[in-house]
Amino acid sequence: MKTKLIPVILGLIFLFSPESSFSQKSKKKSETTQEASFDTALYNAMEFRLVGPFRGGRATAVAGVVQEPLTFYMGSVGGVWKTTDAGESWVNVSDGFFGTASVGAITVAESDPNVVYVGMGEAPVRGVMTSHGDGVYKSVDGGKTWKHMGLSEIRQISKIVVHPNNPDLVIVGGQGSPYGATDARGIYRSEDGGETWEKVHYVDENSGVSDLSMDITNPRMIYAAYWDHRRFPWKVQSGGPGSGIYKSSDMGKTWTKLSEGLPKGVMGKIGISVSRANNNIVWAIIEAEDGGLYRSNDAGKTWKLVNEDRLLRARSWYYMHILAHPTEPETVYIMNAPLVESKDGGKTFVNLRTQHGDNHQLWINPKYPQYMVNANDGGGNVSIDGGKNWSRQDNQPTAQFYRVNVDKQFPYRIYGGQQDNSSVSLASRANGGGIGWDEFYPVGGCESAYSAFDPENPIYVYSGCYQGIITEWNSQTKLEKDVMAYPYQGLASKPAEVKYRFNWNAPIIASKHDPSVIYHAGNVILKTNNRGMSWEEVSPDLTKNDPANLDYGGGPITNEGAGGEVFHTIMYLAESPHTPDVLYAGADDGLLHVTKDGGQSWSNITIPNTPEGMVNQIEVSPHDPATVYVAFTSYKYNDFTPHIFKSTDYGTTWTRLVNGIAEEAFVRVVREDPNQKDLLYAGTETGLYVSFNGGQKWEKFQQNLPVVPINDLMIQDNDMIIATSGRAFWVMDDLNPLYELKAAADADFYVYEPEAAIRDFAFRGNDPQVGQNPYPGFSVMYYLKENVDSVLLEAEFQDMSGKVLRKFTTDSEAKTGKVKKKSGMNRLNWDLSLDSFESVKGVFSGIGSSAQRVIPGKYKLVMRYGNQEISKEIEVKADPRWTATAAQYQDQDAQLTSLREAIISTRKMAEDLRSIRGQIKDLTGRVDAEKYKSWHDQAKEVLTAIDEAESELIQTKQKTFQDVINFPNKLDADLLHIYGAINEGEPPITEGQKQRAKDLLSVFSRVKVQVDAVMASTQALEKSMIDQKIPILAPKKD
Repeated sequence: MKTKLIPVILGLIFLFSPESSFSQKSKKKSETTQEASFDTALYNAMEFRLVGPFRGGRATAVAGVVQEPLTFYMGSVGGVWKTTDAGESWVNVSDGFFGTASVGAITVAESDPNVVYVGMGEAPVRGVMTSHGDGVYKSVDGGKTWKHMGLSEIRQISKIVVHPNNPDLVIVGGQGSPYGATDARGIYRSEDGGETWEKVHYVDENSGVSDLSMDITNPRMIYAAYWDHRRFPWKVQSGGPGSGIYKSSDMGKTWTKLSEGLPKGVMGKIGISVSRANNNIVWAIIEAEDGGLYRSNDAGKTWKLVNEDRLLRARSWYYMHILAHPTEPETVYIMNAPLVESKDGGKTFVNLRTQHGDNHQLWINPKYPQYMVNANDGGGNVSIDGGKNWSRQDNQPTAQFYRVNVDKQFPYRIYGGQQDNSSVSLASRANGGGIGWDEFYPVGGCESAYSAFDPENPIYVYSGCYQGIITEWNSQTKLEKDVMAYPYQGLASKPAEVKYRFNWNAPIIASKHDPSVIYHAGNVILKTNNRGMSWEEVSPDLTKNDPANLDYGGGPITNEGAGGEVFHTIMYLAESPHTPDVLYAGADDGLLHVTKDGGQSWSNITIPNTPEGMVNQIEVSPHDPATVYVAFTSYKYNDFTPHIFKSTDYGTTWTRLVNGIAEEAFVRVVREDPNQKDLLYAGTETGLYVSFNGGQKWEKFQQNLPVVPINDLMIQDNDMIIATSGRAFWVMDDLNPLYELKAAADADFYVYEPEAAIRDFAFRGNDPQVGQNPYPGFSVMYYLKENVDSVLLEAEFQDMSGKVLRKFTTDSEAKTGKVKKKSGMNRLNWDLSLDSFESVKGVFSGIGSSAQRVIPGKYKLVMRYGNQEISKEIEVKADPRWTATAAQYQDQDAQLTSLREAIISTRKMAEDLRSIRGQIKDLTGRVDAEKYKSWHDQAKEVLTAIDEAESELIQTKQKTFQDVINFPNKLDADLLHIYGAINEGEPPITEGQKQRAKDLLSVFSRVKVQVDAVMASTQALEKSMIDQKIPILAPKKD
C-alpha cells in the first residue's frame, strides 16, 4: 500500500485562499437559503422521548438542606437534580433555565434554604467527556426557577461558599478552562447575591481554584486551594508553581499564601477543608512527591503530613477532595476511587463502599450528621446512617454515551459505551408501561465502547475498550472473548513504545456491504473477516505521529496511563454506503485520509487552514457517493468554534457550513437524513440543529431535548436516535413531517403521513424512573395554519369499507374522543382501541380489560377541519415477534366483537331495568294502593321479575374491586373476564377460551330472553294504567 498526496498546486491554492473559497461558496448558496427555511410552527409538536437507561452518570457536586434532612441537590453532567426523599427519586430542576449541562459546584445557603447557587463546568476535568460551563446560576425558590448571574468566562467552577448568616455574601472558586491559559481563573466575591462580582484573588493564567472551605463558625476565615494545571490532547499536566493554599481573614477580600510545613517541591491538585467542630483543625489532601493528607492544628499557620498512603492521592487530577466531619473533629473523609473515612485523625481509613467508584464530593448535614449525600461517577447517592448504606442510582437518567449504533431487530436495540460503566444494548421499546432496568445489558468491551455487528442478525457484537481492547460478545452464550490484533496490557504504557496506538474511543465498524468484515482503527486501520482470528493492516499510520506527543500521559508528579491521553490516533472511520472500496479516516490530530480502493492506497485530504483540532466524526452522504461531511472540533485547544465541512468531490475541496450555529456550540456529529437529500442534523455541545438545505443554514431543533452535549446520532428508518453526554439515549419517532414541510407550508390544513402502527403491548405509563415507549398505535401529526376556535375538527379512523372504528372531535359536547387544537402543529394519538365500555352506574363492573384493538391490516384516517377533508390510508402491522396468521387475528377479532356486543347489551339491559324499576317504584308511591290494588299487584310482579333479571346480569353487591372476593360474579363480569383473557394476548385464541365464550354467549342469549320478557311485562303494566285510567300525575302517597 502507499499514501498519495494531494497535488502541490492544489495544496497551495488552499493554503493561500481557503477562507475566501469557504465564504464565496457559502455566500453564493445562501442567496437561495432563505427560501428553504420553514416556520417552526410546521413541526413544533415533534418530540423526543427519553429511552434511558436509568443508570446514573457522573455527578461532581452535591449539597443538602440543613433544615430538611431528606432534601438534597446533585450536580451532574446532565444538569441539577433534586430529591426530597433521601435519594429514592430525583427530579431535574435546571431544564429550561441553564445554557450548559455540566455542573461543577452547588451550595445551599444555610440561613435561607430557598437560596441555591450553582457553578457550571465540572471540575474533575477528563481528557474525554468533559464539558465547559457558563458561569453561575441562582435560585431563590428552592430550585423551581433560576437566574443566570454571570461569570461565564470562568468555564469550570470548582466550589462556591456562602456566608452562614447572609445568603447574599457568596464566594466562587474559578478553576478555569483546562485547555488553555486564561486570566478568568481565581476567586470571585459578591455581596449582593451575585448581581455584581469582584475578582479578589488571582495567581496566574495557569492556576485556578480547585477547592474552597469557609470556617462556618467564623466565616471571616476562608481557605482556598489553587491548582496549576493544563490538559493537552496528549497529556494532563497536574502541578506547577501556581499550586498552593491561601487563606483570607476578612471574608475573602484579601488573601495570604500558607506554606509552613507544606511540601517544598512542586505541588499539584489540592483539596482543603476546615473543621466546623474545631476551627483550628484544617485538612488538606495534596498531590506532591511528598504529598498525602496534611493537617494543621493552628488554623493553617503550620502543617504536618499525617498520612502518605497512595490510595488517598492516586490519580490526583481526577480526585483530591476532602471533607471534615461537622461534629467530630478527628473524623475526616477523602474522595478518591473509593470514599474513605478516618475517625482517628487521618491515621487509618476505611472504605465506606458507595454505590459506585470515582467519588468527587460529599456533603454532611451539620445538624443531622448521619444524613449525607455523595457524588460519584455513577451519580448521586444518599445515606441516612452515616455511610453504612446508600440510596440507589438506577433512578438517574444521566448516562454519558460516546457513540450510538442500532440494529434492525424488533424492537431495534440501541448500542453505546456508557462512561465509567459498561457497553450497553438497550431496547428501544418494551411491552408494558416503559423501558425498565431489565431491558438493557452489556455487550462486551467496556465504558468507551464502539459496538459493531451485523444489524440484520447481531449474533456477534464487537465492542471496544481503552488501550485497543476489543472483544467479541456472543448473544447466544452471553460470553465474550478477546480478539485484539495484538493483545497487550497498555495501562501506564508509553504510547511511543506500543505496537498500535488506540484512541480512548477507538472506532470499530462493520462493513455495510459485508458485515462479516470488521474494521478496528488505531493509528493504522485493522481489518478482519474471520471474527478476529486474524487481522490485516489496510493502511499506513494515518496520523502525524509526532514523537513529542507520544510520551507518558501525565506529569510532572503523577503519570496518567488509562488511555485517555494516547494521541495521534484515528478518531473516526467511515465506510461509504455506496461501495466498500471507499473509506474515510479522521485523526485526533486533524489529519483526514480517504481510500477509493479498499485500503490499497490512501490520499491525504486534510481540510486546509483549520486550527489545531480533531476530526470528531465523518458522514458519507447516503445520496451522493462523492459527498462527505466532517464534524471538526478544537475544544481541546480551548477553541469552541463550531466547524462543519462539506466536500462534493471526495475531499478534494471543502466548504465550511456553520451559518446559524451558536458561536461556541462546537459540533460533535453531523448526519444527512437517508430519506431526504440535503436534510442535515448537527449534534453540538449545547444541543441539536437542523438544516433543510444541505447545511447552508442551520436552525435549532431542540424540541423537548434537554440542553446537553450530543455526542452522536443516527437515523433508523424514520427515527432519530441520539446519544448524549449526561442524559442517556433519546429517540424521536417518525421524522415524516420533516420530509413534507414544503407541502405543509403551502396549506391551511395539512395531515402528515402517519407511520405504520405496531400492534404490540408497549404503552406509555406514568413511572418517571423508566424509559418512555413510543405512543401506542398511531400518533398523527397535523398542521393548522390558523386555528379558529369555532371551527370543528374531527378525525375518524375507519376500516376500508368506511365503518367508523374510533372518532375524535373538538366538539365540547362529545362524550368520548375529545381533542384540543391550536395554530401550528398538533398531535393526535390513537392506541388502536375501540371506545371503552360504559359501566353500570353504582356497580363495580368486574375485573376485565380495556377495549379491543383493531387487527393488523389497512385502514383509513379521515380528518375534517371546517369544509376541508383529508384522507390517508394507514396500516397496522403485527408485532413481528408473533407468528399469528391473518386468519387467526380475524378469528380473535370476531370473537371479541361478539363478546363486546354482548357486554354492551348486558350493561344497557341492566341500566334499562334499573331505570324502569325506579320509575315503577316512583309510580307505586303515587298510585292509590286501595283503589288500584290489581295494578299494584301487577307492579310487584314486574319488580320481582326485574330484580331476578338484574341479578342474572350484574352483581349489585359489588361496590369495589375487593368485593369480587365476597360476592359471586354475574354475567357482566364473566363476559368481561373472558373478553380480557382473549384481548390481552396475541392470537391464536385457545379452545378453552372459545368454549368459555360460547357458553357465556349462550347464557347471554338466555338472559336476554328473560329481560325481553320483563320489558314486555313493563309494557303490559303501562297498558294497565291506561286501561284503568290511572292518573300519571298525582301527589305522592305517604
